[in-house]
Amino acid sequence: MGISEAVIGLTIVAVGTSLPEMAVSVIAALRRHADVAVGNILGSNIFNLLGILGISAFLQPLPLASRVALFDQWVMLGAAGILVLFLYTGMRLSRWEGAALLAGYAAYIALSFTIF
Repeated sequence: MGISEAVIGLTIVAVGTSLPEMAVSVIAALRRHADVAVGNILGSNIFNLLGILGISAFLQPLPLASRVALFDQWVMLGAAGILVLFLYTGMRLSRWEGAALLAGYAAYIALSFTIF
């Protein structure tokens, strides 16, 4: 198929491993437990980035694909910046902001499979 391992890891594997977190957050949101929904996602991302990546690199240095430096890290930083803006404009995520986040992820997936 010609799809790089980085793209597979950044998309397919990432979605698969995130499905339990999505289920917890969706159920929490439907039950109006916003703190659990948001805390689950933010806490999981912080742990994945600092804990899991830190342990992995500590045990075995990890070479990074040039794609990560050129594209993915900027997408991650941009998404974090957008989330901060959304959270501080009314201290809640509206439906349209949720839709914007979903559209951003769809664009990221599309670019991942077409560019890389």
